[in-house]
Amino acid sequence: MNSHLERYWPLPLRILLGIAFMVHGFPKLFSAEGHAQFQGMLGQLGVPLPALMSWVVGLVEFFGGIALVVGLATWLVTALLTIDMLVAMFLVHLPHGFGFLQITGTTAQGPVFGMPGIEVNLLYIAGLLALFIGGAGPLSVDERVMKPESRLQVPWLRHREAHA
Repeated sequence: MNSHLERYWPLPLRILLGIAFMVHGFPKLFSAEGHAQFQGMLGQLGVPLPALMSWVVGLVEFFGGIALVVGLATWLVTALLTIDMLVAMFLVHLPHGFGFLQITGTTAQGPVFGMPGIEVNLLYIAGLLALFIGGAGPLSVDERVMKPESRLQVPWLRHREAHA
């Protein structure tokens, strides 16, 4: 691999994860029906304060997704989104196994799908952890604006840059 290009590995990961989180957060914030359904699901799962938590999750996912795309506060955002994914994985998806596709039956129109397992959660978490460890990369707000001593920059990268 060309050494000057390998620095840019976080860019496609940030963009794809960011868009995915924005898509998932959007209806929780900007659709009355989507928000009500999500709040109801949280209540059924026994999540404390479902009315508040539905807003918190929507805000973290939507605005966290925007922050990922532009590479802003990536260390903090990936930590918050990883927590979001872990909670979803353990409360919602774990009882349904590993696989993403759960075919529960068929109809004349085709297969009937059940709740997905933890496979996709684990893929999201792997991508988030890669950004948490490696940072946002050179095409990011973190790289362009934040000073090396910023608390929002990954501490181990700040340490590495100070000794470079």
